[in-house]
Amino acid sequence: CNLCRTPGLITVGALGRTDEEFDELCFEFGLELDEITSEKDIISKEKGEEKAKGASDVVLYKIDVPANRYDLLCLEGLVRGLQVFKERINLPKFEKIIPAEGEGQRLIVTEQTAQIRPHAVAAVLRNITFTKDRYDSFIDLQEKLHQNICRKRALVAIGTHDLDTITGPFTFTAKAPSEIKFKPLNQSKEYTASQIMDLYRTDSHLRHYLHLIENKPRYPVIYDSNGVVLSMPPIINGDHTKISLKTRNVFIECTGTDITKAKIVLDIMVTMFSEYCEKPFTVEAVEVVHPNGKTHIYPVSTALGDLCVLRERASLTQTLETPSSLAKLLTRMCLKSHVTGNGNHLEIEIPPTRADIIHACDIVEDAAIAYGYNNIQMVIPKTYTIANQLPLNKLTELLRLDLAAAGFTEALTFALCSQEDIADKLGTDISATNAVIIANPKTAEFQVARTTLLPGLLKTIAANRKMPLPLKLFEISDIVVKDPNADVGAKNYRHLCAIYYNKSPGFEIIHGLLDRVMQVLDVPPNEENGYTIKAAEGTAFFPGRCAEVFVKGQSVGKLGVVHPDVITKFELTMPCSVLEINIEPFV
Repeated sequence: CNLCRTPGLITVGALGRTDEEFDELCFEFGLELDEITSEKDIISKEKGEEKAKGASDVVLYKIDVPANRYDLLCLEGLVRGLQVFKERINLPKFEKIIPAEGEGQRLIVTEQTAQIRPHAVAAVLRNITFTKDRYDSFIDLQEKLHQNICRKRALVAIGTHDLDTITGPFTFTAKAPSEIKFKPLNQSKEYTASQIMDLYRTDSHLRHYLHLIENKPRYPVIYDSNGVVLSMPPIINGDHTKISLKTRNVFIECTGTDITKAKIVLDIMVTMFSEYCEKPFTVEAVEVVHPNGKTHIYPVSTALGDLCVLRERASLTQTLETPSSLAKLLTRMCLKSHVTGNGNHLEIEIPPTRADIIHACDIVEDAAIAYGYNNIQMVIPKTYTIANQLPLNKLTELLRLDLAAAGFTEALTFALCSQEDIADKLGTDISATNAVIIANPKTAEFQVARTTLLPGLLKTIAANRKMPLPLKLFEISDIVVKDPNADVGAKNYRHLCAIYYNKSPGFEIIHGLLDRVMQVLDVPPNEENGYTIKAAEGTAFFPGRCAEVFVKGQSVGKLGVVHPDVITKFELTMPCSVLEINIEPFV
């Protein structure tokens, strides 16, 4: 799956467990408790302690949720899934209520939408009870779905409305921007569609969605039977239908360019919050009338779920003991199952919450999670294959041993660093580094992919200044630089970097290390077929104390005494010498 992993927040109190027990439970369920933090800590890391003043200290649990498990993106779905997994509650039975003829809601899709957002689905949650926490979770789930499966509203846009403020049937159509006029959500006056686009052009949240329709001759819009605008998808809802804590009946519409994704999103919205309806886990169906006259009832799969039959495989039976055991494991994963036929078949009910189940292997994966990967007995594979270490990795391992034997200690530093580390602190401009810059960095410490290993080793020494001198460190890892010829626009290079930190620079020690490295690589010290060093200059090095390393006429790196300004910027007080070369030419 290409979707991003989405962090979810949950209070452990909902499950009545300690932090350690909750961490273990998440692991058993196939999730990862990423960190225990607070809003104040998050802001402090991203923007500094000054900006974090006044932020909430309430403890938050950040959980990494698999990208295809949309049902775990809110508190309701996550707690429900974990409670079923621990067999504290039974799997809920979702029911689709189809109103009597003439009493239900209808959404009419016109042919004008065909070139913009041709698909629409809808449903109603009747007699729902909102509290502040439930309302916040309801809004938060919409935003998570928009960023995830909806692909930032490009595929699907969700609209939720107070049904008691509008009258059906509803019409989904498309009109010229000048013909659309309504009061957008949380605004005080009416605007035309063109004015709305201008209004939100500087909005930090909505401006990212304007490009989806702004160049279209017609904008999509949904009206009720009285001409009240419900929404102008995928941009903004109307203020008239705004839901609140007092809302009792919610009309949910999903419009988009992908009907499959729209149906999934609608299923997730209604199944997650139908538990707060007067009759829990019920949803009222809506009839959608298409331009060709055909009608569909939505949600499609919320009545009973879908049934599939899984033929029991010998290998699976051996691992998970018996078919009945497998059925019990699947039921714990919200896949209600029972043994049928001669005992070698399972009938499995796929609930509308589990859109990720598209193949038998998805079911087997859930069974393995419930069984526990750590409980699966290791066996020798029956297939015979021959594996070899990558030549570059093999060379890396050999060099690591020889550098350690030379008295240097290995360090392992972050592949990401700040722009200052590879540019300002080394006396160069960021544009000259050819660095890959992270578009939306979470912290100031991880803004770019490193283009040299030197900053990481200097920061390691700064963190170990109290250790006895001399400090002799090395690292063999990848650096990343932009490369327009590469399929991903960037390329990795395996670098070797060694540093000597003492009361004297110790250039001769670093030079000796270079000679030793070349010796073990069987590269003789001559200009034609071996290696040589030539005087050079570098912004990170002391003038006149820098040399460039050439192998068979090709430059592979530099060595020299680090410039005092660089040493000071990394909060060090002693001189040091460094060697950094690219080892890929030696493979």
